[in-house]
Amino acid sequence: MDFEKELEKLILPANSQILAKFDKYYHLLVEWNSKFNLTAITEENEVYLKHFYDSIVGAKYIKQNSYIADIGAGAGFPSIPLKIVREDIKVDMFDSLNKRINFLNEAIHEIGLDNIFATHTRIEDVATKSRGKYDYIVARAVASLPTLLEYAMPLLKVGGQLIAYKGNNVEEEIESSTNALKQLNCHIEKVDTFTLPDSDITRSFVIVTLDKAVDKKYPRGQNKPKSNPL
Repeated sequence: MDFEKELEKLILPANSQILAKFDKYYHLLVEWNSKFNLTAITEENEVYLKHFYDSIVGAKYIKQNSYIADIGAGAGFPSIPLKIVREDIKVDMFDSLNKRINFLNEAIHEIGLDNIFATHTRIEDVATKSRGKYDYIVARAVASLPTLLEYAMPLLKVGGQLIAYKGNNVEEEIESSTNALKQLNCHIEKVDTFTLPDSDITRSFVIVTLDKAVDKKYPRGQNKPKSNPL
């Protein structure tokens, strides 16, 4: 994959500064991955395809100057690649593992990114402090859709959207989300499927819009969104 050309196809910047930031991110990822597990994918071309490109495709759903939360940010996908190509957005990243937050803060500093912050917390606590705050929630490889909806929707402004990065089993997840969509006052706006360049790997985006504020009893505590999804 020619990463620079693929960025240009997405109508995103591909100048030397942008490419240098991705290069720095890649080398930091590999360095920290030798200390503790951030990703099973470390070969350069694979990282650029399956992590970097895969993350930035979601930029097309995000309006200018939006405020975004990445829940379960992990190694920074999709939020750091999105921030590299979209300087206009403001991003909060949340993860429950402090080692990952240490990596994310190092990456933010070394890459030279502004208006992006990493916080060690549980998503249930974020819902208490930052309810109704965000224009978009992004989530990649975090949880099944019914669980993800319960964690994400309380954080959104009315009219805001969840951008859920999903794989091939998206139809099954959507079918299991009927009750969650109803209880959480939201609806699926669209489902887009695409293939990663020079591969047969397919991905899906599920875009979910919040119609009205979520009842304050959600998200439920004691890990219920995962153990007993709506």
